[in-house]
Amino acid sequence: MQIGVVGKPSSGKSTFFSAATMVDAAIANYPFTTIEPNKGTGFVRVECIDKEFNVQCNPRHGYCKNGTRFVPVELIDVAGLVPDAHLGKGKGNAFLNDLSQADVLIHVVDASGSTNEKGEPVASGSHDPCKDVEFLEKEIDLWFLGIIEKHWQKLGRVPFESRAKLVSSMSQSLSGIGGSEKNIEAVLLKSNLGEKKLEQWNAEDKLLFATTLRKISKPIVVAANKMDVSTAKENFKKMQEKFPNKTILACSGFAELALKKAAKQGFIEYEPGAKEFKKLKELNEKQEKVLEMIKENVLEKFESTGVQEVLDKTVFEALGYIAVFPAGSKKLEDSEGRVLPDCILMPKDSTALDFAFKLHTDMGKGFIRAIDVKKKQMVGKEHELQNRDAVEIIFKKP
Repeated sequence: MQIGVVGKPSSGKSTFFSAATMVDAAIANYPFTTIEPNKGTGFVRVECIDKEFNVQCNPRHGYCKNGTRFVPVELIDVAGLVPDAHLGKGKGNAFLNDLSQADVLIHVVDASGSTNEKGEPVASGSHDPCKDVEFLEKEIDLWFLGIIEKHWQKLGRVPFESRAKLVSSMSQSLSGIGGSEKNIEAVLLKSNLGEKKLEQWNAEDKLLFATTLRKISKPIVVAANKMDVSTAKENFKKMQEKFPNKTILACSGFAELALKKAAKQGFIEYEPGAKEFKKLKELNEKQEKVLEMIKENVLEKFESTGVQEVLDKTVFEALGYIAVFPAGSKKLEDSEGRVLPDCILMPKDSTALDFAFKLHTDMGKGFIRAIDVKKKQMVGKEHELQNRDAVEIIFKKP
């Protein structure tokens, strides 16, 4: 799974990315600070199952703190997008192509309204962030449309009598933007274009297909950033009212990054997603002032910086993923003695067989049965997994 972090220049996108991953991305208040995409690891929270087995887990990847498992996910931060990016303006096509493998997008919006559509500084509150929400989705939809148009002549030669061949051909041409056969089928059904011959599709049909595919293959979560700025609160409400069907979450990348850096240096104790922090050392006047501002303007108003919530909701709500723990019915340790070492993120509707293949190809090919370790119950390959399941795969070794 890959999460794309997108937005216009100077929206606080790279600050959000750094706060989520602790990767030192270039941060500055001018366009194209980020040219090459940054990649890093963030974490999503899962209630650990170790307490249900009365053990203490020992994660191989990520970590567990106070019963909360922090599971790693990959994030990619691309350069800020400007209007007409799909036409190549501001190297937009190259930046959009960097997002081709992303499964979901986090759109970081400057909720304070202190940067215009090009990312240039303006008076705080003078720019309407609702326009940014609309502009970016339009750019990505038109990027999808451009790729579809590029392959249209080839697609038009597919015989309409064979629906399966049409879907297969579309999938081959559009795989770079999430056009799997499953997604193509869903798009044709949802858009009501499935029964219409390709040669009958007009410009509106193609745009509808592109927009629907984008919504299915790359859902977008809006991170209303810079909530530490006074003008952001009213704009956040405005965005929620204008886009009631979108996931829009308040956050402050600046506050999260400051708290994580202070914790890393041992000045405070802070857990991502928490509504408070604990001072461990004496701070100088400047440090005290920054932390007090974060406490008053962010934590006390929103009960967290929002960055962790954005990551969690992106994975578990926008994508609908579940967390599954590989475990043995007789023992919970791996060969090196680590207790419940792994927590695997799986797409919704995943089966026991899907999980087996995710763990190792040989386990999938040699699948015999699975065991629901919590219930101590055998299940078959079509058994649908649930969030926080503990599963053992029994398979024939090659």
